[in-house]
Amino acid sequence: IEQMEKGGVDLAITSITTPGIWFGLHAAARRLARLCNDYAAKIRNDHPGRFGMFVNLPLPDVDGSLAEIEYGMDQLKADGVCLFTSYGDKWLGDPAFDKVFAELNRRKCVVYVHPTTCTCCTNMLPGFPDSAIEYGTDTTRAIARLVFSGTFARCPDIKMIWSHGGGTMPFLYDRFNNATKMPQYKDQFPGGWTPVANKMFYDVAQVPNRPALSALAAVVQTTQILFGTDFPWLDSAHHVKGLKESGVFSEADLRRIDIENAARLMPQYAG
Repeated sequence: IEQMEKGGVDLAITSITTPGIWFGLHAAARRLARLCNDYAAKIRNDHPGRFGMFVNLPLPDVDGSLAEIEYGMDQLKADGVCLFTSYGDKWLGDPAFDKVFAELNRRKCVVYVHPTTCTCCTNMLPGFPDSAIEYGTDTTRAIARLVFSGTFARCPDIKMIWSHGGGTMPFLYDRFNNATKMPQYKDQFPGGWTPVANKMFYDVAQVPNRPALSALAAVVQTTQILFGTDFPWLDSAHHVKGLKESGVFSEADLRRIDIENAARLMPQYAG
């Protein structure tokens, strides 16, 4: 709360970050998911008006995740669900997760996605953290897998939020746009990549700087950009300062990013 007040943040939505809650055993992951979700609800209830919560799931345990979606959304009254970009060697959009996405779509959930390091690319550069490169890259992989697998089109009622400005996707715009013109995809994406990108949301956690924000703003409208901090790794004041000093956004744009877009996405917090 002290860090929120330094940045002028009234409300924060909590979720679990990397490495998540699944470490190889379904039963243990289910217990940890329940503990984390109950604790998030307690924080929210102990500080009315200051916190919301996203439900944390024990994926890749599909059955456990379906049960936790029901518990978190129906009993805890959560604001949405948190996923990671990949689980082991499978990214969002893999058929292994179809039942989970079908349920999230049925419920018209807000789904927040935080990156992680996939199995293939852990500790690739000695002495250099995975988070510096792999998190942005895995976000891009997950976006591509979700969209080009057809999962995103099959689940039009899910409201997707990608963390860290969409990873490297804005920089790879031409490659994504060209992919939509490939024979197997061209009928699915008549407008190219831009309309698809603008059906999703992106937070500014870890990217409050002119180069990154300029790239993101060149691909999506400011109506699709949300404030985010990646706390405790960075704080709200850092992101407020970076957004304002980047020179990318007008005052009206900043108000959309700070307040209006989130209120539209989660109308329970409007006003």
